[in-house]
Amino acid sequence: MRKIDPKTLDKNVFSTIGDQWMLITAGTAEACNTMTASWGGLGVFWGAPAATCYIRPQRYTKEFVDREDCFTLSFFGEEYRKALQLCGSKSGREVDKVKECGFTVRTADCGAPYFEEAELVLVCHKRFAQPMNPDNIPQEIKTKWYPEKDYHTLYIGEIVEVLVKD
Repeated sequence: MRKIDPKTLDKNVFSTIGDQWMLITAGTAEACNTMTASWGGLGVFWGAPAATCYIRPQRYTKEFVDREDCFTLSFFGEEYRKALQLCGSKSGREVDKVKECGFTVRTADCGAPYFEEAELVLVCHKRFAQPMNPDNIPQEIKTKWYPEKDYHTLYIGEIVEVLVKD
């Protein structure tokens, strides 16, 4: 993979995140976990390129993201849809998702793991994490998205590397 400037990205983030999905990954090359996500965003925050992602409290990947300084967001071609479905439906506590999907773990300059099979990887230095306050969420949203009251934690990461497949 080669590094590019974040300002040269020309992806539609709404379809890339919302329709194609992404993997949020954290840990080390030897011990990492990943999960599929379709909620997030890209923009500029505190004067730097940034990514947001959201993780529910019961997700195993959350423990890795909370513990580490960096995490990655990886985007794949449609041929990996089944792998992303597995990563979104199985827990890393019970299944070695990396092995099941046949992914090859690589590490970014900061040590954060990502997958060689990805088309695009955003390497993020965690700058902010905060659990959502249910008092600030409209009731119709809580009813639809949070029947278990398992409100997401919001993460903001400064994008420190952008890697694209050659």
